[in-house]
Amino acid sequence: MKRLFIAVKLIPNDNLLKIYYSLKKALQNDKIRWVPPDNFHLTLKFLGDTPEEKISTISEAMVNSLSSNKVVNIELNNVGIFGSKYKPRVIWFGINENRQLKDLGMKLLIDLHDAGFPKDRQNFVPHLTVGRITKITDKQLFNIEIDKRRNVFIQRAVVDKIILFESILTSKIPIYNELKSFTLRN
Repeated sequence: MKRLFIAVKLIPNDNLLKIYYSLKKALQNDKIRWVPPDNFHLTLKFLGDTPEEKISTISEAMVNSLSSNKVVNIELNNVGIFGSKYKPRVIWFGINENRQLKDLGMKLLIDLHDAGFPKDRQNFVPHLTVGRITKITDKQLFNIEIDKRRNVFIQRAVVDKIILFESILTSKIPIYNELKSFTLRN
């Protein structure tokens, strides 16, 4: 079994890193597992524990979905949370509404569903997870710091490759190994 997910690797620019590190510093008294910038990615589908013999089926579904897709330009433009203001669980950088990315993601989910990997109940919401929250010491301060960064320009990026990753969990941070990659057309 391999723990798998399909994603876009995101290379952070200086502006994204500035926002990320300022947020990390502002929330340093909270218990947050920050995602290292080297691990930044936009998840399209989390597959979880998957038998190795299914990798070829996943690859075929990815080829079918992605063969007609072109390179996508995206813009990260928001800082937000999953969970409520009272019990936040995840800090994320949001991606502006992008029909092309949404269509790509939905086509991939449908083709994977048809290949035996059920679609999640949640809608496809493109985002970059930057922190997983364990405990907030001062919720008011936390919400002020998040609100300060809402609707700020973060980064433009080009989505030109979709990757099937293996995630190996360690006691510190996960290790992501690229198993297969699929380049989008120009």
